[in-house]
Amino acid sequence: MKNITDEGIKNKAKFENIPPLTQEEVKNALDFIIKKIDESLDTFTHKYPAPASINNVYPAIDNIEWTNSFWTGMLWLAYEYTGDEKYRKVAEIQCEDFANRIEKQICVDHHDLGFLYTLSCVAGYKLTGNEKMKETAIKAADKLITRYKEKGQFIQAWGAVDDPKAYRLIIDCYLNVPLLYWASEVTGDKKYYEIGYNHAKTALENVIRDDSSTFHTFYFNPETGAPDHGATAQGYSDDSSWARGQAWGVYGLPLSYIYTKDEKFLDAAEKVTNFFLNRLPEDYVCYWDLIFGDGSGQCRDSSAAAIAVCGMMETMKYINDDYKPVYENACRAIVRSLSENYTTVTTPESNGILLHAVYAMANGVNKGNGVDECNIWGDYYYMEALMRYYNKDWKLYW
Repeated sequence: MKNITDEGIKNKAKFENIPPLTQEEVKNALDFIIKKIDESLDTFTHKYPAPASINNVYPAIDNIEWTNSFWTGMLWLAYEYTGDEKYRKVAEIQCEDFANRIEKQICVDHHDLGFLYTLSCVAGYKLTGNEKMKETAIKAADKLITRYKEKGQFIQAWGAVDDPKAYRLIIDCYLNVPLLYWASEVTGDKKYYEIGYNHAKTALENVIRDDSSTFHTFYFNPETGAPDHGATAQGYSDDSSWARGQAWGVYGLPLSYIYTKDEKFLDAAEKVTNFFLNRLPEDYVCYWDLIFGDGSGQCRDSSAAAIAVCGMMETMKYINDDYKPVYENACRAIVRSLSENYTTVTTPESNGILLHAVYAMANGVNKGNGVDECNIWGDYYYMEALMRYYNKDWKLYW
């Protein structure tokens, strides 16, 4: 087991004396989101928002992207918040579409099946007991484990499964493995759990650096499975810490702890979270890579901030140390900053929720896409964070 350094919290004063979010603040923020969902419900019943907006407006796309379920997840949250059947009906239409997608194998040759089927069919099954949704999500889990590599013990993120140049995982994986843990629970078949747990342990050993920052992606030797090197696909550099990747760690690590009860995940979650918090700017909303701070002239990533809040709120359930009040105050500060300064309240022409997110600034096939735009996962995680405040007993979809 590698030794990951804990930076602690370097500026505790930054996270002190932050007033709690009032129920009025939370309800006003959620009501605004419901208003925006209502404006787009007809457009996004048989179509979905694109991953990122263009001039703050999401184009409508078919069910082909790794991001489609974030909108469906928002519909399930809207159904929980309002009790209005119209959101459930549209979510059910979309879950039928997700069933068609896995049945016909439409754009499912990647590891993001966890994102796609947890927020659509797993969430729907948990809320409604719909058996077809359960069976659909199990089929997605079956597809996901076909990407598992015994040499290295990880789930290959992208690329053809026989491509030696694609022999890698990415930190986003921590939000995909809950689908496998869940599949073991509902089927009684341990193979899903074992693959998910092995993968999560491999990621812990390799994609998280010794200083508790994170690589975006990590490569393994395809002949031996031995760890090879870390790199970035969307961060500033191979040595920097891409903000959304760090946030995936902040949220994904406690999720693996929930299912495995392996304390190493909870310990790492705190260390990764502290690294993230130590690099927040004055208004608490991170820049797109944590190498940047105030005065850099770089773009923020509001979506990474929203993801991190959900992760801290989950971690807080399982810790009782000096970090807990820091995380509690950090969540308040981030959500309040997002609510007051980053939403589309003053941009009525937008069909998104959170402004100033970044999909892919620097590298990869999506380079320059969704820069300083709305990103649909940011909208989802912001809504999830608010639901956590609104309903203290909110049950995880993950």
